[in-house]
Formats: sequence, C-alpha cells, structure tokens
Amino acid sequence: MAITAAQVKELREKTGAGMLDCKNALAATEGDMEKAVDWLREKGIAKSVKKASRIAAEGLSKIVVDGNKAVVVEINSETDFVAKNEQFLGLVDTVAKTILAGNVATNEEALALSVEGKTLNDLIIEATATIGEKIALRRFAIVEKADDEIFGTYMHMGGKISAVAVVNGGNEEIAKHMAMQIASMSPLYVSSADMPQDVVERERAVQTEIVKNDPSFAGKPEKVIEGAINGKVSKSLKEMCLVDQEFILDQSQKVAAVLKSANASVKCFVKYAVGEGLEKREENFAEEVAKQMGN
Repeated sequence: MAITAAQVKELREKTGAGMLDCKNALAATEGDMEKAVDWLREKGIAKSVKKASRIAAEGLSKIVVDGNKAVVVEINSETDFVAKNEQFLGLVDTVAKTILAGNVATNEEALALSVEGKTLNDLIIEATATIGEKIALRRFAIVEKADDEIFGTYMHMGGKISAVAVVNGGNEEIAKHMAMQIASMSPLYVSSADMPQDVVERERAVQTEIVKNDPSFAGKPEKVIEGAINGKVSKSLKEMCLVDQEFILDQSQKVAAVLKSANASVKCFVKYAVGEGLEKREENFAEEVAKQMGN
C-alpha cells in the first residue's frame, strides 16, 4: 500500500526515528501505526514510545466536581489564542457543568443537552461563528465515587492537562498529590493487576526482538537472554503503572509506598492532555497573507 507523508510525519513524532526509517517501518507493517512503532523499537531505532510527545491541537480541558460526581471535558479550538478568549472559557465552563448535570454517555447525547432553550451544539456553533475558529467538543468522562472516597483533581496550565483520581482512605492532600502524579507522569493503569494480558504479551514480544537484535547478547546462554528479556519487560510495564512510578514530590519513594504510609489506595483515574493524538493545523504564513489580499 502507498505510505503517505502524513503517516511518516506522525510516526516520526511518536518515535523520534528518521524519516526513511519511519517510511520503511510503515511499509513493513502495511501502514499499521502501532505495529510500525513496535517495528522501530524492535530494530533499536526507536528506544521507547513517545506517547503524546507533541500536543497537536489547541483548546482546554476542565474538571468540575459536584458531590460524588466529577466530569473531565476537552474542548478544542484551532489556536491557543482562542483558548484564552473569555467567551471560549465561559463555553468550556458551561459545557462541563451541563454534561455533569445531564447524566449522558456519548458526545451526541451531550451536544443535545439543553441550556436556557439552546442545545450545547447550538452554543458551540454560535461560538464558532463569533470567534471565527472551529470549536468542538472532543471528549468527556464522568467519574463517580462513594461517600467515603475522595476526589483528587489537578489542572495544569489552566487546563492544558487535567487529571482526576478517586482515592480510598488518606486525605485531600494525598488525593491531590495522586492527581498531580497522574498529570505529570501519565500512567496508563493503577497497577499491573489492571493491565490487560495483551498489553503484557505485546511488550514481551517487543523486548524479545530488541534483545535478539542486540549484538551484545549474541552467543549468550538462553538463561541469560531470558533474564534480560524479563528485566526489560518488567521495567517497561512498571513505567505504565501508577503505583510503581517514582513519586514526583519525593523520588526516593515509589507511589505505592506513599499510598501505604497514608493508608490510601487509588481506585481509578482519568487524565486528559489537550490535543493528544490530534494533528495540528499547519499554515504557510505567506499563503495565508496572499489569501487575505485576494491573490
């Protein structure tokens, strides 16, 4: 199949590999982005996956809490300038509060919610017309907790990154620290117990190929090779798990130890980084000026 320049660009941003290597990886995997990432890692060309290394779209995320329910929303705009607009900020707040009160599950249901005689979709269309940029509700998540649980919330840079955690035990301070940890270190799971088996198997397959392609392991006993693979898999998987990460406020401790000392545990969490996985609009300034001048 034909490999597009956009695919090569996306893979390069994900892995930091060269353009030719990215093209070869995509060709070898028939354009499958995830398999291409693995292919590069197996060849030692990409040492690790740079998950969401480049935030590609603008806008804001926001957390609103009401009793035992919280919502995290992401609304995108085309430029960061608009994300600072008072009308846009008001829209984000309205959308978040309306969704939290609306008890909906999909974007379609959310956009149909009514606010003072207008739907959220109407409000977004009006804001798009007034502000002059495309504005869109990208996603939201409603999180619930029990009476004896605590919400930890953290919004970084005014909502460029938002994280909410549900914590058993502990106190509001430890819950806030967990939200900060999640926002900063981007774990995918609370612990290895929450990790799907296919994730473990995929990582083992990748690390096995990495070791096989490493000349320093050539001729080594099978036991040594297996030990190296196990060590690499363990290290990689631990980085994905919240409790196995180094605590950002005291790197001499693991998050698990911090939680244990506070007699607390994390039940679940949600983290949004604005624009992750989206392609940013790129403009040629000279072309834009020419359009404005009617040339």
